[in-house]
Amino acid sequence: MNILLLSRYFPPEIGTAANLFFDLARGLRVNSHNVSVITGFPWYNLDVIPDKYNGKIYMVENIDGIKIIRLKIPVIGTKKIKLAVGHLTAPFASFLGGLIEQKPDIIFIYSPPLFMGIAGYLLNLFKGVPLVMGVQDLHPQCYIDQGLLKNKAIIKFWEEVEKFCYRRASLITVHSEGNKKHIFETKGIKEDKVRVLPNWIDTDEVKPLPRDNEFANRFDLTGKFVVGYAGTLGMSQGFMSVIDAANILKNRKDIDFFIVGDGIEKNKMIERVKELNLDNVRFLEMQPKDIYPYVVASCDVGIVTLNDRVKTPVVPSKILSIMAAARPVLASIPHEGDAAKLIKEANCGINVAVGQPDKLAEKILYLYGNKDACKIFAESGRKYVVEKFSLKKAVNNVENLFYSAIEKFQEKSQ
Repeated sequence: MNILLLSRYFPPEIGTAANLFFDLARGLRVNSHNVSVITGFPWYNLDVIPDKYNGKIYMVENIDGIKIIRLKIPVIGTKKIKLAVGHLTAPFASFLGGLIEQKPDIIFIYSPPLFMGIAGYLLNLFKGVPLVMGVQDLHPQCYIDQGLLKNKAIIKFWEEVEKFCYRRASLITVHSEGNKKHIFETKGIKEDKVRVLPNWIDTDEVKPLPRDNEFANRFDLTGKFVVGYAGTLGMSQGFMSVIDAANILKNRKDIDFFIVGDGIEKNKMIERVKELNLDNVRFLEMQPKDIYPYVVASCDVGIVTLNDRVKTPVVPSKILSIMAAARPVLASIPHEGDAAKLIKEANCGINVAVGQPDKLAEKILYLYGNKDACKIFAESGRKYVVEKFSLKKAVNNVENLFYSAIEKFQEKSQ
């Protein structure tokens, strides 16, 4: 099968989108499929951009047998401006890259950005092959929930774009049952067109590692109980409650908070730490993919938070990473969401009410003093993620979805 993947982000960029797509492409290549990826030039979450990418607007390279076509439409300005404008330029660049690539058997896109669905639809017309739309975040609903979109006309426009993309796709994948329900109930999309494809993780790469390792030694994470976070520090994370929990526990010199990541909320968090004069909270920039397993392994507990404005049934991918690393999950997320259901079903940790730092601090102390509970959560989580969310299982599921989409598309074309 010749597969064309479209994603705004791809390694060496650091983040969920880049890693998910790379792992999927690698898994499909291992299964003897021809995989081409259309993406941009790396910049997101990188302190230093490799020299080979500088000064270019078009490039073809090969990584692990995956053909990668990179196109760049230059955008100047701050990181926020690049992120915002990139939601418009990245899909256009992806469309151009797809046009010059040979005809695939199927196209699979990663959304957001939502306009990637338009790029996929146009390529679907030009190439005459089925389009599968992989929806990670429900746009524009997540922006509406966070209060970033308020203008009714603009909301209406984005909702129409969303429905257009859904209707034109041959198949839509979402990472949880709640997301599937949202699309077919609120957007009027046929239920059998929306398939649940849970996010995946390479459980051979992210696995149980020694708590005391080179990374832990380098950043002085040994000899203390470390509450760790690794990921995006964005508008929906609600991470201020973790800072407030750290303030409650500031006199416990044997407990540290280690936050690895970047995002639009990071500076606010740093200012809050300074304001409270906390010495038990440390920050580190995003780490490369090969270092990430050691980041998680260097923590005693992995923390996951969302604010109370999150209404979409999102499942943060970092939960799977914590489970795969055999560390207990401590979450502060809406109880009615799919993420909370996952934690309960997997018996991998504890979830407390959103926005209650006192409860968060209480459960940190509980896990600190209860090694048996930590061991049960760690072992249960690891077992569950290997059975349900391994990369190998996901690749097999994707293959079946692709073959099904191709068969139905050919039937309609006859």
